Amino acid sequence: MSREARVESDYSFSGQFRRYRTYEFVTGDGIASDTSRLGEAVRDAIRTRMKVQGYRPARRRPDLLVNFRLFEGTMRFRGYQQPDFSRWVKTGYADDDETPNEQRQGYSPVRMLLLDGTLLVTLIDNQTNRAVWNGYASGVSVPTGPQGELILRRSVRSIFDQYHVFTEGYLQGNNSGE
Repeated sequence: MSREARVESDYSFSGQFRRYRTYEFVTGDGIASDTSRLGEAVRDAIRTRMKVQGYRPARRRPDLLVNFRLFEGTMRFRGYQQPDFSRWVKTGYADDDETPNEQRQGYSPVRMLLLDGTLLVTLIDNQTNRAVWNGYASGVSVPTGPQGELILRRSVRSIFDQYHVFTEGYLQGNNSGE
């Protein structure tokens, strides 16, 4: 029986979402360094979505670092109850080191149980080295072969449907490929 994956996201109130233009993948252990077809399928799906939203790959000093990981089995996860992400980004507001404590946004943690495999995508502000956005799909079971690649690509699409940020000027056609 096939269940619909649960897709959620949360974000950092200090994210400078309107400032980001470029990205690069984090390299390291696990699936992020996975050169298998599944790891490549996830990277390819993320590249496609980033391009559609106006982001350009950049090896030198990218604005965002992209990390992803596939967890097997069930896991406890802490998410956050937050204002709608699209509305938050539209305000253009972001907490920073200068924001007085009483004006900072508060985080309301929510405990979740994520079932049967979770694909987690994290966007990290390269300047502050802080995670600014997490998107995740749980209930993702990945069979071997082409079917697994298809499921991962679909999961990435669902996750990025939660990230409604286009680079500034992109939708107006000002995205010159500098």
